[in-house]
Amino acid sequence: MSNQELRENIVLKRSDEELRALSVKGDGNAQNELYRRYAPKLWGVCLRYAKNTMSAEDILQEGFIRIFTYLDRFEDKGSFEGWMRRTMVNTAINYYKKNLSSAREAEYHEYQSGKSNDADALSSMSHQELLALIQKMPNGYRTVFNLYIIEGYSHKDIAKSLNISENTSKSQLSRARSFLQEQIKNIYGEER
Repeated sequence: MSNQELRENIVLKRSDEELRALSVKGDGNAQNELYRRYAPKLWGVCLRYAKNTMSAEDILQEGFIRIFTYLDRFEDKGSFEGWMRRTMVNTAINYYKKNLSSAREAEYHEYQSGKSNDADALSSMSHQELLALIQKMPNGYRTVFNLYIIEGYSHKDIAKSLNISENTSKSQLSRARSFLQEQIKNIYGEER
């Protein structure tokens, strides 16, 4: 085993607490290790909120900048990974707000959906197929859908975070669900 491989093995065995303490002091190797340890897990969060992989990369990068900037504020209350996840979700929300003013998307018309077996179609979809459908959603739908369905936020909390009314949050969620139903129908046909 080379010296570099041995050094990387030792670094990989450091605890999160050690890596946090060293990162707060500006140790680039510790920061790099925290990034390598958690970026794959947080990447999924970014993809769910982003329209495409380029936007997800921006959110991930901005999120880690925030994580390293505010790392000294983590108080060991709850899990460190949970704190980083919340930071990444907040970064995604801020990214959405920042891009909302510069690139307003046309409102998606409500679908009049008939009876279908969406649950069966949904259960037969892969994770990647579902993620691709979520990424096709307009920004507002996607953000509210992720916050409510995936993160478990209430409409009141979503409204406060996004500076919208609770009714707008509910409407966006309803439209997101309709959007997904229509996309699933388009993929699997109405005769399921």
